[in-house]
Amino acid sequence: MKLFSGSAHTVLTDSIADFIGIEAGKIERRRFSDGEFWVKYQENIRGHDVFLLQPTHPPADHLLELLIMIDAARRASAARITAVIPYFGYARQDRKDKPRVAITARLIANLLQAATADRILTMDLHTPQLQGFFDIPVDHLYSSYIFTEHFRRIAGPDLVVVSPDVGGIAMARNYAKRLHASLAFIDKRRSKHNESEVMNVIGEVEGKRVLIIDDIVDTAGTIVKAYQRLRELKCGPIHIACTHPILSGPAIERLRQIELEEFVVTDTIPLHDAAKSSGLFIVLSTAKIFGEAIRRIHYGESLSYLFL
Repeated sequence: MKLFSGSAHTVLTDSIADFIGIEAGKIERRRFSDGEFWVKYQENIRGHDVFLLQPTHPPADHLLELLIMIDAARRASAARITAVIPYFGYARQDRKDKPRVAITARLIANLLQAATADRILTMDLHTPQLQGFFDIPVDHLYSSYIFTEHFRRIAGPDLVVVSPDVGGIAMARNYAKRLHASLAFIDKRRSKHNESEVMNVIGEVEGKRVLIIDDIVDTAGTIVKAYQRLRELKCGPIHIACTHPILSGPAIERLRQIELEEFVVTDTIPLHDAAKSSGLFIVLSTAKIFGEAIRRIHYGESLSYLFL
C-alpha cells in the first residue's frame, strides 16, 4: 500500500497515514515558469496498490494535478490506482437543466477514467447518482458517520433536522433517523448562480432546536437566508453542519452577521486563511473514516459499515 498526496491537502494525507500506520509516500511536485505541473514519484511503486489523495476544490489546478499524478503512477507500473477525492469538484452541474450548458460532473468522471484511475473514493457527492457516471468502482462515504457522533448530545424529539433545499432531504432524513429528531426542509428557488430565495419551510420548527445539514457551503447565501426564515418562525438555537466548506466570496462576512450555536465542518477541504482566523468553525477530521476505507480497500474487506 502506498499513499501519496497532491498539493491541495497534505495535512489530511498525513493524518490518514498516521491512522493507517504508514508513512505518506515521497513525491516531488514542481511547476515550470508558466505554471505547468511536473510530478515525480521518489520511490518505487511498480506492482503496488497506490492511493492518491487530492480534493478538487478551486482552483482547477487541483484537478489537473490529480490527473497528472494518476498518469505518472500508471506509467510507473502501479498495480492499482485509487483516486481519493474527499471533495469532488464540479459536481453541481450534474444534468442539462437549461439549453446549451455542460454536464461537468460527467466530464470530470470521463477525465479521471481517461487518466486510468482504477477506483474512486470520495465523500458526500452533491448527488449520489453521480456514481453512475463512472464505469469503474466508486466508494461513496458519508459524513453522517462523523457528524452524528458530534451531535449525539442534542439528539431527541426537541431537535429538528432541516434541509436547506429539496435536494438534501434524503441526507437530512438520514440524520433525523439517527438522532431521533423530526425533519423539515426549505423550498428554495434560485434566480441566478450563487443567489437563492427562501420561499417556505415545510415542517414544524417553532420552539425547537434546529440542525441545518448541507453538503456544500459556498457563498453562504442559502444558509443565511435559511437562518433568517427559521428565526422568523421562532425556532430555538440553530446549529449548522457542512461537509465541504468552500466559503468563497462574501461567505465569511455573511456568517459573521448571524448568531449560531455552532458551525461544524469537516476537513475534506482545508479552511482558507480568512475562515481559519474567523473563529466561526469547528472542524472534525475525516482521517479515521478515509483511513479505514483505504485499509479495507487494500485488503479486500467490506466497506458496508462505513456507508452510514
